[in-house]
Amino acid sequence: MKRNLYLILAVLGAICPYYYFIPFIFENGLDVELFVDQLFVNKISSFFGMDVIVSMLVLIAFVLFEGKRIGMRNLGVYMIATVTVGVSFGLPLFLYFRERYVQKINGI
Repeated sequence: MKRNLYLILAVLGAICPYYYFIPFIFENGLDVELFVDQLFVNKISSFFGMDVIVSMLVLIAFVLFEGKRIGMRNLGVYMIATVTVGVSFGLPLFLYFRERYVQKINGI
C-alpha cells in the first residue's frame, strides 16, 4: 500500500512540474538565463526557488547516505531524476524503490 502511494506520488511529481515547464521550453527553448531570471524575479519566487534548490541538495545527500547504508545500487538514477525533474519526483521515486528493496531483502 505504502509503496503504491510512493509510485503514484512520483508520477504526480513528474507530471505537475512539467505541465508548466514544457510550455516554457516550447516558447523559449532551453534559455537557461531566462529561466533563472524568471525563477528569481521577486522575493516570493526566490523563496520557492531557494527552497527547492536546498531541498534538492538534502535529497541527494539522503539518497547517497541511505542508499549506501542499506546497500541499494544505481543511486545516480534518483539524483538524475531529482535534478532533471525535481524533488517532487526524485523523493517519491527513491522511497518507492527503497521500500521495494527493503521488502525484498526482508523476504516480504
